Amino acid sequence: MRFRLFPANVTTPEISVVMSVYNGAATLRESVRSVLTQEGVELEFIIVDDGSTDASGAMLDQFARADRRIRVIRQENRGLTRALIRGCADAVAPFIARQDCDDLSFPGKLRRELEAIQSQPDVALVSCGASFVGPRGEVLYEVTRPAGDATDDLLTLDPARLRGPAGHGSTLFRRDLYQRVGGYREQFHFAQDLDLWTRLVEHGRHVVIPDVLYQVSVGLGSISGLQRARQVECAKVILECARLRRSGSSEAAGLARAGAIRPGDGPVRPSDTAGALYFVGACLRKRQDPRARNYFRDALRVYPLHIKSALRLVLR
Repeated sequence: MRFRLFPANVTTPEISVVMSVYNGAATLRESVRSVLTQEGVELEFIIVDDGSTDASGAMLDQFARADRRIRVIRQENRGLTRALIRGCADAVAPFIARQDCDDLSFPGKLRRELEAIQSQPDVALVSCGASFVGPRGEVLYEVTRPAGDATDDLLTLDPARLRGPAGHGSTLFRRDLYQRVGGYREQFHFAQDLDLWTRLVEHGRHVVIPDVLYQVSVGLGSISGLQRARQVECAKVILECARLRRSGSSEAAGLARAGAIRPGDGPVRPSDTAGALYFVGACLRKRQDPRARNYFRDALRVYPLHIKSALRLVLR
């Protein structure tokens, strides 16, 4: 893979792209390439190696030698939120974009988001549509949305209405505003993106580019029953923090609750893995993709009592 060297006459990039990597060697090369091949913008690429034990570190060294736009930061494994805090703290561009190490930015994403935020001074956050792909690269679904109510859906205190951008990596925001609102907050091990977005839109609009310009990789671990439950609980905490903040009260109690919602240390239950496999299968079934049946079978192999998967196989 060849990378274009960062132009010597450019001292301040327009966009700082921030990525956290933890044992992402399997997908890292294509993900990095999708950022470095973006055209029409000057960028720096800040990649935080969050204590990887696979080949990620060596790959990042190779990338950085080949392209001066890449800056690699290394730290002991501290989790996504703290890695993002570290990466964003080193950003020098006026705008920050996110990228996850198993996702892809499609051509034109950064240029279009930059144009959208530069042309409207009251915009705090820009996002685009996203395509979600399964563990074997299958398209599961796409998330696009009209722009009209995007800001109000992040300002709401109604949990039934709360809705953010299509994905964490679909966003670009102002660095000065990110710093002003306090950036990512380490108490949030989950939904750190939603917490940030709700604070950003208190100071500016959320503009949506309806086209699909980003691809999100959906891993089985991210859609297990336990993870969903923690995400939902964090969303409740985020709304409580917003209510406290907007009334002029301290958010300390809410942040303490967020800090208590942590990743589990024990093994994943077979029923949760089966549920995640079923979810992928159900998404494929909606798209009339025959590969759905493979996931229903896999769910039953993992957990033979998974009734929904058995019914899908019987009822077709």
